[in-house]
Amino acid sequence: MSSRRMTTIAGSLVTAAFSTVMIFSVTASADEGPASSKGGKAVDEAPAGVKLTTTLPGTISVDNSSQKTDLTATVKNDGSKDSGKIRLLVVGFDGMTVKNVQGCSPMEEKDLPEGSNSGFVCPLDNLAAGKSKSYAVDATFDLKKTGKICLPVQTGDGKKTFWQQGPVPFGTTNPSPNAPATPLLLGTDNKPVAPGGDTAGELPKTGVGRDLLPLGAAGASLMAAGVAGLWWSQRRPRHTAC
Repeated sequence: MSSRRMTTIAGSLVTAAFSTVMIFSVTASADEGPASSKGGKAVDEAPAGVKLTTTLPGTISVDNSSQKTDLTATVKNDGSKDSGKIRLLVVGFDGMTVKNVQGCSPMEEKDLPEGSNSGFVCPLDNLAAGKSKSYAVDATFDLKKTGKICLPVQTGDGKKTFWQQGPVPFGTTNPSPNAPATPLLLGTDNKPVAPGGDTAGELPKTGVGRDLLPLGAAGASLMAAGVAGLWWSQRRPRHTAC
């Protein structure tokens, strides 16, 4: 075989290998997945012509050393009329703690939904028909635990909840304790990683049982009464979603 032919073949192999590396690199550094309203449901009836929903990214990534992650929470009005004054809540549960939401105020501890660890209030004077508003959310995720997030959309005074997404989990069934970051999927129960890098012996529950964990007896009674997915504390006269 001539040296010229060997050089050509070698060059082709290098090019193919380089292309493969480039493909894997792009995949590994992918940003948030497509926005999704998974885990969302209408609650109280909205004003005529107003249709409020929320979306979360389909995929987020957690830094394995700092536990930091970020995501985008979006509220939309798919109706034909303006919403008037509303507010979006961004609430964290279990291993997911909301640290900051751009342009929003932290909830006082006494106002947090029962079972949650953090929350922010994002007031909106009005959301025009066909428009949306997105918020940058900074959070941490303890990969040794399960983690959930909840997005209720309420009247400005919080007395009615028009829509609620969650508490919906982020997680992975294939932990990567030795990797720089772990990708998490929306609507997936996390398979916690033990301190030694092994998966925890007891896997998180799924389905209805998962949502009952933080509720206690009062929440379980509400679920039995048909208020599925809505968590209210009976200790306060004004109920709080999530």
